[in-house]
Formats: sequence, C-alpha cells, structure tokens
Amino acid sequence: MSKAEILLDWFKDKESAAVAFSGGVDSAVVAAAAHRILGENAVAVTAQSSTISEKELEGAIRVAGEIGIEHVVIDEDELDDPRFAANPVNRCYYCREGLVNAIRRLADERGIKFVLDGANADDPDEHRPGLVALREGGARSPLLELGLGKSDVRMIAAGWGLSVSDKPSMACLASRIPYGEPITKEKLRMVERAEDYLRTLGFSQLRVRNHRGVARIEVEPGEFETALENRAGITKKLKELGFNYVTLDLQGYRSGSMDEVL
Repeated sequence: MSKAEILLDWFKDKESAAVAFSGGVDSAVVAAAAHRILGENAVAVTAQSSTISEKELEGAIRVAGEIGIEHVVIDEDELDDPRFAANPVNRCYYCREGLVNAIRRLADERGIKFVLDGANADDPDEHRPGLVALREGGARSPLLELGLGKSDVRMIAAGWGLSVSDKPSMACLASRIPYGEPITKEKLRMVERAEDYLRTLGFSQLRVRNHRGVARIEVEPGEFETALENRAGITKKLKELGFNYVTLDLQGYRSGSMDEVL
C-alpha cells in the first residue's frame, strides 16, 4: 500500500473522530483522511485564541471548506491560563492541555469517540511538551503512530490536491516570545502585524521574535539581500508597531530558535 492508503486504512476501525485542526499541512492531512473514511462522523476543531493570527484562522476555515469536513471553531484562549501566560519552558503543555480538554468536551457532547492531532514522526525530535499533554488527554496521533514524517505528509497532501501541501510551518505566535517573559496580547499583536507586513515583501519563510521590544527578524539566508534592500521601510514600519530596535538574525530562519537556550 502507498503511504496515503496506509493512513486511510488507520481510520477504518475508528467510528468517529474530532481532529485538532490548525489548517497547516499536518492537521489538514489528518482531517482529510478522517473525512474520506468517516464522512459526517468526522469533525475538524479549531481554537480561536490570542496566539493564532487572524490570517491563520481564516486559512483554517478555508482549508476545512476545501476538504469538505465539518468545521467547528471554539473559544479556547491560552492566555486565560496564568500558567501559560507566565511563559515557562513547558508553556506548550498548558496550551495543549486546555485544547485537548476542550475538544474532548465537544466530542463527548456529540458522542465522538476519538480526539486526534496532527503530530508527525519528526516532532518527537524537537522540544514538544505539548505532546505529553495530548497523550495524557487521550488524543491519538495517526501520523506519528504510522511513522509518517513531514515529507510523507507533504507528499500525501500534494497527491490529494490540498492547497497547503507546500505551506511553510507556522508555530503559534507565543513562540516569538522568549521563555520567562510574560506573554500579553499586545506583544502578540506586534508580532502578528510585523510578520504580516514582512510577508508583503515576498519572504518565503520568516519569524519576528519579540525580545522586550527588540524585533529579531529571521528570514532565509538567501533572502537577506531583500531584507537589507528594504531595511529603511522595515525599520520604519516595525517601530510604528511599537518595537524600539529592529535587527536581522545572521543565522537566518530556523524552526524553534527560542529553544536554543534550553
């Protein structure tokens, strides 16, 4: 069997499922597989919170419609939990704990048996306390269980014609704030607006890390020239958004750069 068929086969003895759905390629593939096998007994669930940008929420709604799966948006804001807002190194645990509990409540109300997430086989190699919370909350990870990594997921997504097959990875906005520095809506909105502006300049992948009012911009090294060519406009815009200083990280974009201090 192909890897897509192996994934579909995983669902054949699952009566119903609620998928934690961000609209990224991992959760999109899980949701698409669930919908293909379970039909109306599958639902995608997205949490509307301060740590998710408006564009990401809009994207999740669009992709769910593209898949054809029922989509439910719930209010579940991690910032309401002071343990998360304090921004400890295991902040993702508290985020996922709240999320899986909220989805489980919805699933129980609707008689849905399984809660699923989009963790893939590459994720355990990274700092992922959220995975612990998901497991403790009873969530299943079909991609992880089947040994399917990110490249496999993108291949399946492309084969199924999903528009997010080549979508860059998008971590929540809280990942832009250094551990130990309290997370606030104001800091998150500064990051969101800064990244929205930088995307208009054509960067393929980027992050704006908010270090107490210092913007540390990460882009691909091959796009440093674009950043430097636009440095005056970038500096002006980000200072208007509330940053005191604007810097370009010479190491370039890398996922999880805030974890380097751990």
